[in-house]
Amino acid sequence: MNASGSALLEVRDLCTQFSTLDGVVRAVDGVSFDVARGETLGIVGESGCGKSVTALSILRLIPPETGRIASGSIHFEGKDLATLAEPEMKRLRGHRISMIFQEPMTSLNPVLTVGTQIAENVVRHLDVSWKAARERAREMLDLVRISDGQRRLDEYPHQLSGGMRQRVMIAMALSCDPQVLIADEPTTALDVTIQAQILDLMLELKERTGTAIVLITHDLGVVAETAERVVVMYAGRKVEEAPVDALFARPLHPYTRGLMAAIPRLDVDAESGGRRPRLQEIPGLVPRLTQPIVGCAFASRCSLATDRCRVSAPPVVDAGGGHTVACWEARP
Repeated sequence: MNASGSALLEVRDLCTQFSTLDGVVRAVDGVSFDVARGETLGIVGESGCGKSVTALSILRLIPPETGRIASGSIHFEGKDLATLAEPEMKRLRGHRISMIFQEPMTSLNPVLTVGTQIAENVVRHLDVSWKAARERAREMLDLVRISDGQRRLDEYPHQLSGGMRQRVMIAMALSCDPQVLIADEPTTALDVTIQAQILDLMLELKERTGTAIVLITHDLGVVAETAERVVVMYAGRKVEEAPVDALFARPLHPYTRGLMAAIPRLDVDAESGGRRPRLQEIPGLVPRLTQPIVGCAFASRCSLATDRCRVSAPPVVDAGGGHTVACWEARP
């Protein structure tokens, strides 16, 4: 966690659960982290590890019919978002804290122009006229480098490319100058070239506006290029956190090491006779989140696991230099 004491967003022991026909799913189980002003925090892990649910919990977008924040706190600007009244949350969402969702085509309203959708958010939070909100929308399209922004205001999402739709989502998220921007897999549906453009744009806008970014992804390459600190999640729990350089230079948790070993490499191993080495896989299956997990959640897949790992959950301990890990057998 951020040791500077300047945390803008503080998440402590967050537990989010969903009721299903198979039982209660513990999607997020005791996760804690801080986000400092102006920093980029990456949250990584396999699909289903709880990354997106953590983001939705921060904005209180968990559907109340099936899910709830069971315990924990989410402090932002002196308020606990986990217990804040819904009218106050509505004033925060899209204003002080914004979110870019995974797929813009399903997040944008197909029957409204992009200018209308951006302007609606501005009018809701900044109490300005519709004319001023439209002008703000045009300025934001220019800011995210959409050419001929005045004409694009009157176009519908289906008239734009995937990369342009994602830029519209960024423009909407930044239209009210948020303090925190949560980006949930913002480049998943884009080709590699457009991915790089979108990530460069987000970082440039962060430098210009001072907005803190929580970047949720399964792509460690994206994290290496954009984040300053990284939280690694597995089965709803945080298993490791470190500055990005420290994590890549010295991953401590066996799960993190497994993720690193599964990254495709373009360089050729000289000892492999000119052949690229096979990617390593992590054996076994993720535990069922409808059942209480006894001990370490990764124990059944870990080659270092001992009897203690299977009966006692490891605490998150400080390994020095802002590097923390939850593993009984972690080795530097």
